[in-house]
Amino acid sequence: MENINTEIKIYNTLTRKTELFVPLKDNEVRMYVCGPTVYNYFHIGNARSFIVFDTFRNFLKYSGYKVTFVQNITDIDDKIINKANEENTTWDMISKKYTEAFFEDIKKLKIDLADICPKATEEIPAMIEIIDKLYKHGIAYITDNGVYFDVTQFTEYGKLSHKNLDELQSGIRVDVDEKKKNPLDFALWKFSKPGEPQWDSPWGKGRPGWHIECSAMSSKYLGGTFDIHGGGIDLIFPHHENEIAQYEAAGKKQFVRYWMHNGFMNIKGEKMSKSIGNIILARDIIKEYPAEVLRFFILSTHYRAPMDFSKENIDAAKSAYREIFYTFQRLSQLLENKNLNECDINQNTDINNFKIEFINALNDDFNTPKAMGVIFSALNKIKIDINKNMEKNFMYWYKLLDYMTAVLKIKPEIISIDEHTKKMVDAINSLRKDKKYKEADEIRNKLLNEGIILEFTKDKTFIISDLK
Repeated sequence: MENINTEIKIYNTLTRKTELFVPLKDNEVRMYVCGPTVYNYFHIGNARSFIVFDTFRNFLKYSGYKVTFVQNITDIDDKIINKANEENTTWDMISKKYTEAFFEDIKKLKIDLADICPKATEEIPAMIEIIDKLYKHGIAYITDNGVYFDVTQFTEYGKLSHKNLDELQSGIRVDVDEKKKNPLDFALWKFSKPGEPQWDSPWGKGRPGWHIECSAMSSKYLGGTFDIHGGGIDLIFPHHENEIAQYEAAGKKQFVRYWMHNGFMNIKGEKMSKSIGNIILARDIIKEYPAEVLRFFILSTHYRAPMDFSKENIDAAKSAYREIFYTFQRLSQLLENKNLNECDINQNTDINNFKIEFINALNDDFNTPKAMGVIFSALNKIKIDINKNMEKNFMYWYKLLDYMTAVLKIKPEIISIDEHTKKMVDAINSLRKDKKYKEADEIRNKLLNEGIILEFTKDKTFIISDLK
């Protein structure tokens, strides 16, 4: 475990400032990130958010913090009901199918499971408790369609999106419920229509509104005010704005201290949209590219900036990631049978400075592109030392590269070289020694077809598995 890193700075959407991160409890971080609404497989834009906050969570752990990470599953929603009607099945079958698919896909992306992953349908009592407080305080009211939150009763409404009620109202779509007091008022509880799923409540049978789910689940499992709430930039308004309003109006205290939002994922310059038909599913991408490449691609752009997905861009990321993969293999072969536990990187000041620079980049509002730059600067130095056969540095370089890629969760899996390949390489070296280059090249080409690249140096032949 590293010593506690007290230099982390985060851009807080709530204050629009980059602030020094100070958790409420020493050495502990409580963090909530919005999870999937399980009516379909998640797309590459969702994957960006999941990967960013999974990596940030990992960085906090490497920084010495105990992290409690909660991510919800929205398993009841209009979209789920509509999908069930389209497929002539039940809403709970749709939820079950796509919840299982979510867990399958995050595992393939090397995303760690949340410590707590509550499902909305299992947390309805906690939602009703908050709605009841709001109703009794006169902040919620009943219409023929359900129970609504009256935004005019919460004077700080708009503080996350930094807009007043007039500005927000001018940009909102007209709601079908004409009995609402204000177009911005939102449903806390929706009365059920015939054939829809329903739960009992003090106001009538129905189901929760979307926004109340996260307020209830996050506060239940993280306890009152907590440290970090994350999600995509598209959730700032209305979802996260409404989360704040519900909790703070009911609890009369601060909901979340730091709000983090990742930027959009565009497709060839256009925002992903079902109407355009440019949605790309994450599960389709991970059939073509290793998880580490997709993670590397996403982390190559600062989390708050928009980024563009295209085959050309991810292929460029794959090409860049190859150098990390190849360098790991070179160092592994140079350090074969060496005890890496004997190496303390702090004993080599020049190499340890890369680690310090890497940590400083991530401390600066999780600047992963800058941290990537440190990795590639180190790779250039490693290449020079390998060419010069600077054996005394190899173990330190390996430990550095291992640390940096582990923090970002882009460390490749290095597979041992099989005996068949070793024998073929021995045969090539023997033929080259006898100046039988044509025969040697024939065997080398066979290996190349098997995805094995040979690099000949004065001191060693490196056997490199290509990146699939």
